[in-house]
Amino acid sequence: MPHTPAPGHAPHNGCGCTHGHSHSHEHGHDSSHSHHHHDHARPRSIYIYSPSGAVQDRAAFRRGLRRLGQAGFDVTVDEAALARHTRFAGTHAQRLAAIERAADSGADLALISRGGYGLNHLLPDIDYPRLAAAIDRGTAFMGFSDFTALQLALWQRTGRITWAGASLGADWGAPEGVDEITQACFEDVALGVGEGTGWRIGKDCAAYQGLHIDAATLWGGNLCVLTSLVGTPWMPQIDGGILFLEDVAEPPYRIERMLMQLEQAGILQRQRAIVLGQFTDARVTAHDRGFNLASLTAALRQRLPIPVLTRLPFGHVRTKVCLPFGATVQLGVTEREAFIVWGHL
Repeated sequence: MPHTPAPGHAPHNGCGCTHGHSHSHEHGHDSSHSHHHHDHARPRSIYIYSPSGAVQDRAAFRRGLRRLGQAGFDVTVDEAALARHTRFAGTHAQRLAAIERAADSGADLALISRGGYGLNHLLPDIDYPRLAAAIDRGTAFMGFSDFTALQLALWQRTGRITWAGASLGADWGAPEGVDEITQACFEDVALGVGEGTGWRIGKDCAAYQGLHIDAATLWGGNLCVLTSLVGTPWMPQIDGGILFLEDVAEPPYRIERMLMQLEQAGILQRQRAIVLGQFTDARVTAHDRGFNLASLTAALRQRLPIPVLTRLPFGHVRTKVCLPFGATVQLGVTEREAFIVWGHL
């Protein structure tokens, strides 16, 4: 597969993205590369919509729109992007209509304003063929957190690839500015040139040096959302895949309980590898007595006969790579780096 990240050359900050121009993005590049511009006949178009929770931080929403424009994107905002019904971004009917408008927009990329909670309600009524047709016409759908529910259901129903990646408010609208790697990986997806990602691994992954997995389905997302779909018609039955997981504000015992559910449902054992992203604000208490993310990961490795990698730069964090949910990928591990490569999609 072309443009595989060079073994042993992870970006110094620990992660990056690779694309068809054969260079990786990292902090420390001069500004002409960290906010790169490709030669294209027209600006790439972004459609902003709100399928989950109501937008709470309108300042971040406005900052995100401004920065997307400054980055050269042609941005359209859905008519109900700022709608509100209790905690949701509009009624269920309003949010279904917003998803359909995103599918009909013809945009290069349909981007959620934020996650939160709410897509589970909509799964029985989403027009999946309409979304599949939009993807076939070239619209990439991107998000994370609650967006995992839509990604799982859309793959289960249509087998179409979506992108686990940035959102408008949390990433483009961050007070301190969008992270350079997050922006570079996002731009690669919008331009259709992203081909892989690599990140620095820790000593806990030393046993996996030399690992190479070929032709596996990449899938996953938010652990809590994914676990909530176990036993439903929206949960994909993926064997031999590479499952990536992240979460926020879940203490270690709750993280382990969800992992245990996936294990006892037989889902983890059917994968070829588990890749753990960032579990932000996984707070321990005195009662835990040493039970933490590291110890539950070690226990998971003892129970499962497959690799469990860590430190994937994805989740509720500033530095966020983009991952093609449902794509066939390669996973490799060198002495200091892990990489996932999908080539040109």
